[in-house]
Amino acid sequence: MAARVLLVHSPLVGAATWELVAADLAGRGCDVGVPDLTGTVAAGPPYCSRQAAVIARSAAGQPAILIGHSGAGPLLAAAGAIIDQVRGYVFVDAGLPAPGQSWMETAPAELAAQLRDMADDQGWLPPWPQWWGDEILAELIPDPAARRHFAAGCPRLPLGMFEEVHPPVPRWPDAPAAYLQLSEAYEDQAAAARELGWPVAERASHHLAPLTDPAMVAESLRELLGQQLLC
Repeated sequence: MAARVLLVHSPLVGAATWELVAADLAGRGCDVGVPDLTGTVAAGPPYCSRQAAVIARSAAGQPAILIGHSGAGPLLAAAGAIIDQVRGYVFVDAGLPAPGQSWMETAPAELAAQLRDMADDQGWLPPWPQWWGDEILAELIPDPAARRHFAAGCPRLPLGMFEEVHPPVPRWPDAPAAYLQLSEAYEDQAAAARELGWPVAERASHHLAPLTDPAMVAESLRELLGQQLLC
């Protein structure tokens, strides 16, 4: 049975992250799904297990290749644990799974403090694009229509999601994995992937390249998947 490629967006943003890459891969004959995690954010805890379940349902009973961008990376181990057969994982400018730890425990201390300062009295953070400001977002996504489309899909975020401890996954990693680095911010994660013996591809781009250069991202994914004989 052919593997279904699941492009998983960070729960901090929306499914628009992967729309163009999904179209590229589907146009080349891949069976592609883009699980939408935005509804899980407002649903309350437990966040990770609910998001993992949404990802797993998107496999539709087929073997799956899980590809996670940014904050989706830490979710892939939990999702893989409930999918019957995972053929492989690709982390795209993403954090790596840290079962038994929270996002706050693995994030840089300055960023963790920034999030706590941004939270309102009810423990809600503004949508991710508002963390950085209009100018920085315009540099990453120059096209105004694309920028509006992306921002419109980004939800408000509960601080509790970042403080929640991810469930243990004793068998992780249970399949071959690879890493695609798009920005300097993820050098440490790419280095950790190399230490684990994973194939690592570096591209001189930026964190939101799936939105602005989907052809390059799709081609890079095909190259990495080919290396691991996953498709």
